[in-house]
Amino acid sequence: MSQVTERDVMSALSKVNDPELHRDLVSLDMVQDVRLLPGGAIKLRIDLTTPACPLKGQIQGDVEAALRALPGVNSVELEWGAKVRKSQPAAKGAFIPGVKHVVLVGAGKGGVGKSTVALNLAAALRLEGATVGLLDADFYGPSVPIMTGLQGKPTSKDGKTLEPLDAHGLKVMSIGFLVDPDQAMVWRGPMLHSAITQLLRDVNWGELDYLVLDLPPGTGDVPLSLSQLVNAAGIVLVSTPQDVALADVVKAKAMFDRVSVPVLGIVENMSEFVCPHCSQGTPIFDTGGGGRAAEAMKIPLLGRIPLDLAIRMGGDRGIPVTVEHPDSKQAAAFREMARNIAGRVSVAALDTKLPVFKLG
Repeated sequence: MSQVTERDVMSALSKVNDPELHRDLVSLDMVQDVRLLPGGAIKLRIDLTTPACPLKGQIQGDVEAALRALPGVNSVELEWGAKVRKSQPAAKGAFIPGVKHVVLVGAGKGGVGKSTVALNLAAALRLEGATVGLLDADFYGPSVPIMTGLQGKPTSKDGKTLEPLDAHGLKVMSIGFLVDPDQAMVWRGPMLHSAITQLLRDVNWGELDYLVLDLPPGTGDVPLSLSQLVNAAGIVLVSTPQDVALADVVKAKAMFDRVSVPVLGIVENMSEFVCPHCSQGTPIFDTGGGGRAAEAMKIPLLGRIPLDLAIRMGGDRGIPVTVEHPDSKQAAAFREMARNIAGRVSVAALDTKLPVFKLG
């Protein structure tokens, strides 16, 4: 290995780009701990910008190809790390300084499975190795307590901040923990603004890679308040495939564009019903609507989630399918979605303006 130096290695990798960030691995400080070993072997660590990197395999292939092209190199051994980069600093959101990225999950209308997507997104990111919190900000219909199996009220160690509850390795907070479950929420805008401020500022979230916020459906006071309070990495819009649901997604995107919250993409939930007996898929709510809407709005389709009995049962029992059956086809759909979202968040962290997504 005398003819190959660490400088040669870094020079070769300076020509290898992260396929999503479109910058080379060296300038992104992703190449670490380079070791030149006997027998023409190179060992090094690549620190990804998220443990849920969707293009890890492509990066591995590109790195190995670049290094094997060097004279005398016979083998390349890669180790993997992850260093989640914080979003561009902003004055707003300073009261949750330990949270690197706030990811909103919203929907143009109710009944599309937004909370199921938010919970399984958080669980999937956790499964990939990230530290994750989940805030149920759906004040009119908080379902996260049931879907996580959590009961009881949060406590405070210092008399000033609330400690989030723990479920499946997630830090969880919900307005449902703080009010009577049978109490109807009839709050107006100022009360909602105050409540969401306290759930962000007065909860001890600690150090998190991602804080997933489950928003109420529609384009009301809570999404508007959040656009003022936090420097969100972006919002994920959830819809079912039929036109009536997708029409509301278009309106929701227009609202978030107006308040300068980046739209990360769309998730098509209940894309098809999968028969538990024969595994035959049936598109109950039309087919391909999410892809057509994504193409029309020039945003990515982040994932298609089936209408599946195991997903529903997991939510009812308080154990999301991504946790209970992490290797199942249902969990695989959520994990692919989570990787795509994490990739978009990494792009947003590098550049405050997301590039226009082009299909094909």
